[in-house]
Amino acid sequence: MELTRGRVSLSSLERLLAIMARLRDPERGCEWDCAQTFATIAPYTIEEAYEVADAIERNDMHALKEELGDLLFQVVFHAKMAQESDLFDFSDIATAISDKMEARHPHVFHQQNPDGQSREDRWETAKANERAAKGATSALDGVAIALPALMRAEKLQKRAARVGFDWPDPDSAAEKVTEEIIELREAATDAERLDEAGDLLFAAVNVVRKYGVAPEDALRAANAKFERRFRGMEALAQGRFSTLPLDQQETLWQAVKRSEAGKSS
Repeated sequence: MELTRGRVSLSSLERLLAIMARLRDPERGCEWDCAQTFATIAPYTIEEAYEVADAIERNDMHALKEELGDLLFQVVFHAKMAQESDLFDFSDIATAISDKMEARHPHVFHQQNPDGQSREDRWETAKANERAAKGATSALDGVAIALPALMRAEKLQKRAARVGFDWPDPDSAAEKVTEEIIELREAATDAERLDEAGDLLFAAVNVVRKYGVAPEDALRAANAKFERRFRGMEALAQGRFSTLPLDQQETLWQAVKRSEAGKSS
């Protein structure tokens, strides 16, 4: 059976699983692949997920196809290592996610009428029930430690907010930011500065979240804007940017901002 557009070919998946099995073969496989563990492969799994996001950000569909393949290979890699230890295999992974998706969408797969909750509330309720079934004892259980710190801060705050621990409005959250800035300024040791800097960033996430903005998305956009404008300054300086005093660099910054404003108007 050949691969057809719009449908996953079973033979294509079988081929991928066979390739992974050959790579991990103790006698005929690849020495590097055979030496890997869950822990050593995890960073590559995370990296591939970011490369998928990067391809989407660039709207590069050819790259997206390739990066999704790389990410799928990571899943196959973990599945093969688990199979070797008699833990689970790729089929078990597919079955588990299928069961989970059907359970989280009873209105789609089981003809159950929505109970008046919003889609997000139904989703969160389903996930909370799953966590409880796994023995969760805290509203914060299940927030992955390996998440990017900014994203994890938002998820922790959202979990706390679902049980009522939240600022009533953005202004209240903003007052905490001001408080944390003062405490950072007054910190006397490196340890205190680290602690207060973390509090400041955590408080800033709270403010952004209260305005309905995803902090990770906001900072990614800010990073892209800063990079674009900085490169614009370097172009205007024609190779002399690092030799310019700060006031002239600021002049170039303002020129780039005005140029962008003119293009958007």
